Amino acid sequence: MHLPWLPPARAALVLALIWAIYVLLWTPGPLSLRALGLYPKKLGSRVAGWAATRSLPAAWREPLLGRFARHYGVDLAEAEFPLAEYPSLQALFTRRLKPGLRPQEVPVPGFVNSPVDARIIACGRIEAGTAIQAKGLPYRIAELLRHDPGAARFEGGHFLTLYLSPRDYHRIHVPLEGRVSAVSRVEGELWPVNDASTGHIPRLYERNRRATWTALGTGASEGLEVAAVLVGATHVGGVVIDGRWLSGRELPANGGFPVSLLPCEPGDDLGTFEFGSTVVLLVTGPRAGDWAPLRTEGDVKVGQRLGAYR
Repeated sequence: MHLPWLPPARAALVLALIWAIYVLLWTPGPLSLRALGLYPKKLGSRVAGWAATRSLPAAWREPLLGRFARHYGVDLAEAEFPLAEYPSLQALFTRRLKPGLRPQEVPVPGFVNSPVDARIIACGRIEAGTAIQAKGLPYRIAELLRHDPGAARFEGGHFLTLYLSPRDYHRIHVPLEGRVSAVSRVEGELWPVNDASTGHIPRLYERNRRATWTALGTGASEGLEVAAVLVGATHVGGVVIDGRWLSGRELPANGGFPVSLLPCEPGDDLGTFEFGSTVVLLVTGPRAGDWAPLRTEGDVKVGQRLGAYR
């Protein structure tokens, strides 16, 4: 649209107002989600990330971080250190837990354990190259795994979507015994990932920033292949694959590379969310037809079994 009869500055203002009205009135979803369409999500996420990493004076840590923890229901009794020892909000978010609090369940044939503390919000079979986000909204596995040229091998496999809230522990752990085959990252948008957005924003997971870690099962998990997709969100720009799997290389903002089948064990560090978001766990392999999820909804903790061979 062009408004030649108006001065350039005023024309730009009018066009911005028209765009804002369009977004608010015709974008699907609740008003809060439509208004977010006007928010500079990447810039806001960078600012939030910068603020979260600022070191707090020692006297401020317990009152400020304690208030945050109480507001979201963070269980500080599980944290590795006392609250006063976390120098920033980001340090609290990416905290480790006290040793022994998340034991891995005893291996059984075909086991895949939860990589995160989360709530399972979707679970099903991958059919016609798609998985279901929520309320029947599909998204494409080939696009979710954009830098994996063999994404079609996940056809007929399984997906589980694990949502992390602000109160949850934000480290991601290896879900099976295996060998790591590839890592990648996609520079995408930063829409929120919550009940409102998953139910109204089409193809949300394939649009947002994300990182992927892929491993082939060995031992009790022989016959399976798992991809863990770490999906970012508004104010959750940091989707970090642990440096152990990068072999000294830097993961590109938009790309990936094979990993030389590094061995991994259940519970090893896989990655970290800088603030909360979502993990989409994909399960395929020669024995995927024998695999069945044991948990399809509700809360789950790191190390609890998600599925196994029937």
